[in-house]
Amino acid sequence: MRLVIAKCSVDYVGRLSAHLPLATRLLMVKADGSVSIHADDRAYKPLNWMSPPCRLEEAPGVWRVVNKAGEELRITLEEIFQDTSYELGVDPGLRKDGVEAHLQELLAANPGVLGEGFTLVRREYMTAIGPVDLLCRDANSGSVAVEVKRRGDIDGVEQLTRYLELMNRDPLLSPVVGVFAAQEIKPQARVLATDRGIRCVVVDYDKLRGIVKDELTLF
Repeated sequence: MRLVIAKCSVDYVGRLSAHLPLATRLLMVKADGSVSIHADDRAYKPLNWMSPPCRLEEAPGVWRVVNKAGEELRITLEEIFQDTSYELGVDPGLRKDGVEAHLQELLAANPGVLGEGFTLVRREYMTAIGPVDLLCRDANSGSVAVEVKRRGDIDGVEQLTRYLELMNRDPLLSPVVGVFAAQEIKPQARVLATDRGIRCVVVDYDKLRGIVKDELTLF
């Protein structure tokens, strides 16, 4: 990763035009080729950026970042204060929190909770865009992709949708159906999942762990 702190102005020329006047900013060039411009606010969100695939052309006082569509991010440099590169290596990716990881482990050991006759094929089944939490077989030996969340929201449904799209291209797995499993599932996520043919399963974490709630009930 290359980090450059510079006084610069920025012009974006493409489907839309945008201009950032002269100011001191952070320019970030990542190993994937992306270039983004940051101010000292807005949290993680850049002021402007160019996603890969794109090429960076450097000349004295100006950077031109051009994507395959011919759109251009032009950075005019008045003064460079720092230009540093770091080798970050391969990132292991986001790891689930303790509860979510343990929930996945418990469901892997008890796949019948997800559906009658379910058996586990493997945990963390790798696709081109990341691992599916569980790959199972149903009672009819059909493939089932399971995404496990502590709290199920729309992002989780979208994630599982992308996995299913890729997995259904594999003739050894297809057809693959989806199960979205979580301790609680938001109504909007349930509606989206149902619309996409994904079945939702609400799981009881304590019950899976063998914990019986010590509460008095009338019935």
